[in-house]
Amino acid sequence: MRKSLVAGNWKMHGSTVSIEQLLTGLTQDVLAPGQPALPVDVVVCPTYVHIPQALSQCAGSAIEIGSQDCSHVASGAFTGEVAATMLQDLGCHWVIIGHSERRQYHAESDDLVAAKLSAAIDSGLTPIVCVGETREQRESGEAESVVASQLAGALQGQARLEGLVIAYEPVWAIGTGLTATPEEAQDMHAFIRAQLSSVSGMDAEATRVLYGGSVKGSNAVELFAQQDIDGALVGGAALIVEEFLAIVQAAATQI
Repeated sequence: MRKSLVAGNWKMHGSTVSIEQLLTGLTQDVLAPGQPALPVDVVVCPTYVHIPQALSQCAGSAIEIGSQDCSHVASGAFTGEVAATMLQDLGCHWVIIGHSERRQYHAESDDLVAAKLSAAIDSGLTPIVCVGETREQRESGEAESVVASQLAGALQGQARLEGLVIAYEPVWAIGTGLTATPEEAQDMHAFIRAQLSSVSGMDAEATRVLYGGSVKGSNAVELFAQQDIDGALVGGAALIVEEFLAIVQAAATQI
């Protein structure tokens, strides 16, 4: 049985005050220190500058901290970069790799995503590797070939892949209010799992595949009821206490 995972990607949002309020809200109830463990992993990924605050405020709670990205190199003259080993040294356990916004706005190629994945694995972080097609690619019937190419580009040749998480995020559903139907999402998740079965070093049935794209409390239950959807990578709703907790509870009820 795959354990559900709900990860919040805060993107470039937050201040010291707003994050304190958000995490206070998230850690005062079911995710609070001392509460019975939920059958779901919960992760939040702040900006680099807010990671230490989140680590401090979530200490002892059910929330683990991740990063939204990492460098492909361990150290050197790379102004503005943050190494995976630095994130691990801070206390992060997770890192998002290859998000569509990194691919779009920073021209990240499959080769660069693969290099970042390798750096994350070597550092001991658990990567959440993002894949997904644009609206034009879906409408032209290329969705599966695009996702298959992204998976192959990131995963082939990696030394270790145990524990890796895949997040399917159709680009057309990120921040748009549009969401793939549960059936559309399930079809792609099943396709992804089939693709993983051919990757050396991966246990496709044990690998968690998340859905991302305008996930919220009102659609989470129906999405998580699908056989191959193991949780969510949450964007905007992760910044709203009630919404994020509703998504976590929806994942917990699927066990």
